[in-house]
Formats: sequence, structure tokens, C-alpha cells
Amino acid sequence: MKQPGLDNRHRDEAPPKTGQIQQKRGDTLNKNLPQPIPQFSPNAKLSTMRKATGKTSVEDVREAAKHRLR
Repeated sequence: MKQPGLDNRHRDEAPPKTGQIQQKRGDTLNKNLPQPIPQFSPNAKLSTMRKATGKTSVEDVREAAKHRLR
């Protein structure tokens, strides 16, 4: 069942991760995101962007990248 507001992700239904939202994979390239983050290279991996910003979710990375010095 698709749940609204999860950006095509799902909540785990089996223990021990019951209710947790599945995160995007770290090897996803910036250019393959639904809305690429302009502050990073199109070929930057999501794991690299997470390390650079210190955030986990794509939306948090996007917000932190706005405030990041170039």
C-alpha cells in the first residue's frame, strides 16, 4: 500500500524496524533524484552529499545545501 508523503518510500512492517521509513540508497546519483540538488555535481552520490551536510534525508540534505558555502 502506497502511503502519501513518503516520496515513493515505504514504512517497514516487520519487526525490528516496524514503522521506520526506508531511506534512499547512498549510491543514488544527484542527477537521478526527482529534483537534483544544484549545489552538488550531477554525478555526486547521495552518500557523499550526506557526509558533506551531516544530514540523512534528501530534504534535509537539500535544505542544508542551500546554506552551505560554495
